[in-house]
Amino acid sequence: MFGRSKDDQALTGGISPEPVSPAASAEPGKGRPTPKRKQAEAANKRPLVPNDRKAAAKSAKAQARAQREREFAAMQTGDERYMPAKDRGPVRRYIRDYVDARWSLGEFFLPAALGLIVLQMVLAGVSAEASVLALVLLYVFVLAMIVDGFIMWRGLKKRLVAKFGEEAIPKGATMYAVLRVFQLRPSRLPKPQVKHGQRPS
Repeated sequence: MFGRSKDDQALTGGISPEPVSPAASAEPGKGRPTPKRKQAEAANKRPLVPNDRKAAAKSAKAQARAQREREFAAMQTGDERYMPAKDRGPVRRYIRDYVDARWSLGEFFLPAALGLIVLQMVLAGVSAEASVLALVLLYVFVLAMIVDGFIMWRGLKKRLVAKFGEEAIPKGATMYAVLRVFQLRPSRLPKPQVKHGQRPS
């Protein structure tokens, strides 16, 4: 041990080096220790459940109600910016205008069915044959309504392909058109924006 100390002094000229503090040897940085990984992850985490659940639920309900009111107003006026996604786009608008401009048996289904059911009940007190006749008329009307809906869709599909191209027809367009045909015109949403006979170009 003493021999090594003498050799070291000989190499350094008898001058012992000053001790270097850790702070002086460290490179200049940001002046604070780097946070550990767990600390950084904990700082970035946000609670999945808010502290005040009642206030959060009340706020969510208010936002949902405002969204529904905005969508309902848009469906009344025809403003597509705030309509539900299923009603937006030029193809959907064309389908609505085509269906609304056409006289269809489907839009008279509810009043016709109600009238025939009442007629059946009245005729049931007269004779069984007359009651069955009213029921047959109801089935005939339903069959004619289905055929009319099929004819409507064939004509509409040809127009859609000619105007937008077959690939532009969205999935579910057939059901979208048929369901609208079978609704009473005043109860259709979005509200009809064209009159009967005013077919889109």
